[in-house]
Amino acid sequence: MARKAGSTISQEQFPLQSDELARPELDDARLLDLEVEEESPFLRAQKRVSVRRGSLPKKTATRLTSAAVGLGIVALCGVAVTALYQYGEHSWRFRIESSDQIEIVGQNNVTRTQVMEVMGEDIGRNIFFVPLAQRQKQLEQIPWVESASVMRFAPNRLRIEIHERTPVAFARVGSRIQLVDAEGSLLDLPNLRRKKFSFPVILGMNPGEPPVTRAERMQLYNQLITDLDSTGAHYSQGLSEVDLTTPDDVKVLASDPGGEVLVHLGSSGFLERFKIYLAHVQEWRTQFARLDSVDLRYDHQIVVNPDLQGTAKEPALPMSVAHAALAAGVKPAALVNHDLLPNGQAGTATAPPAKSAVKAVSARRRSLRVRRKRSVLQKTNSSSATQTVKAGNQPNPGIPKGQEQ
Repeated sequence: MARKAGSTISQEQFPLQSDELARPELDDARLLDLEVEEESPFLRAQKRVSVRRGSLPKKTATRLTSAAVGLGIVALCGVAVTALYQYGEHSWRFRIESSDQIEIVGQNNVTRTQVMEVMGEDIGRNIFFVPLAQRQKQLEQIPWVESASVMRFAPNRLRIEIHERTPVAFARVGSRIQLVDAEGSLLDLPNLRRKKFSFPVILGMNPGEPPVTRAERMQLYNQLITDLDSTGAHYSQGLSEVDLTTPDDVKVLASDPGGEVLVHLGSSGFLERFKIYLAHVQEWRTQFARLDSVDLRYDHQIVVNPDLQGTAKEPALPMSVAHAALAAGVKPAALVNHDLLPNGQAGTATAPPAKSAVKAVSARRRSLRVRRKRSVLQKTNSSSATQTVKAGNQPNPGIPKGQEQ
């Protein structure tokens, strides 16, 4: 069926004015709807609150406040410390008024007078102005002081602690008798007469020798005493002298009821060689008319009386030195000069014979000491005076078993 023809209106024929008029009306309707929603009675009006922002962040401001408070506290502390310092500097409460406010502990041989010679200038001084380190060094210059410490105690008291040196021997230095410690420091004899030491006298030390040389000699002496006492027999207590003049030939003056004998021990093996002397000394006394010295330095050979030609004579001790040495505990045998004089006569004892310590020595022992080393031999006995005992086919009392060739 054919479509009915009719007139049609194309879109192009619509007037443009109708579209343009319809758009403003729609826009006005939208505007009205929005205005209705904003003025709705069911919604609270949103008002902007104006915020005033600072120039610094909050964290930075907190830090600055804390720093300011800290600086204030520091300033207050500084003021308090300054005031306290001014008070301590000028107050009489911190002033050392007398020596009674200086306490000294630990001294036995160091006298209070020696300490006050160092600390005396601090009397009348404020306790906080006493140079403690300087005073400590000055106290350690006292020969008997090994170490010292100086402490201050408020309000006005000083405490000094002294650690003294420990002597291990007497030492004959020139015309003096002194004590010496294990490191070679020379010490004056203490003034306390009630205290005595039981040490041998070391020979071979010179007044002008350096401390290093003296320390080396003391190392050799310490080795000798340690070896002799290692078995618990305390052989060193029977020694009157230890001659360290020649380090390769250590000589000891041993005492027994028969007299004193100078024993050469070499530079090592002191205990073994000294035991040989102890085992055969009585046999040698019966074999020889007199026994002055024994040389045990050589293997399989013992030399009896090798020291008849004499050595350098020690200077005589003044009487005051001999008295002080006897009072300190020096054995009388160490104070007797046995060397030959230039004219060939035997030396005499330097210790005063009137002393009780010398009186205790019998006349027989005194005569043996005087002629022990350096007495002049008669011409008839001079050829047989020095005996060299060697190992041979026949047993000899001078050689212990096991050392014979």
